[in-house]
Amino acid sequence: MTTRGVLYIHSAPRALCPHVEWAVAGVLGVRINLDWIRQPAAPGHWRSELSWQGEPGAASKLASALRGWQLLRYEVTSEPCATAEGERYSSTPALGIFHAVTGIHGDILIPEDRLRAVLLRARNEGGDLESEIAKLLGKPWDDELEPFRYAGEGAPVRWLHQVV
Repeated sequence: MTTRGVLYIHSAPRALCPHVEWAVAGVLGVRINLDWIRQPAAPGHWRSELSWQGEPGAASKLASALRGWQLLRYEVTSEPCATAEGERYSSTPALGIFHAVTGIHGDILIPEDRLRAVLLRARNEGGDLESEIAKLLGKPWDDELEPFRYAGEGAPVRWLHQVV
């Protein structure tokens, strides 16, 4: 069983680009040579995109392989398949990593226990329910990444299919 997804490197310093390729190649098991273009939203940084195909769980492995590089902004998505839900990972230097399960149409699926915890916290601690739900949906990550996404319109995309 395979799934497909996209890796978006929204911004990386030039010196980090070969390390990103090496990490991605290690996860996908194939040589990676990304097309890097300048990231206008962050002078001195570069961006790239990669469509990939691999086993379910590859998105989490990609996100883990890139985690911890403080100057890197990225997103990894995977489509749902017969054996796994879809996933979305977003990472920024300021916020760290966000993970969400996604449905067949790309909607974020929030487990009921997480919703109950937010409701309980809002009731008992006087928290702001709207901002708590926004966090569950990844809004702070979307807000921070949006200028980097927009700057990448028209960027070339490389398609990669892993032979399994």
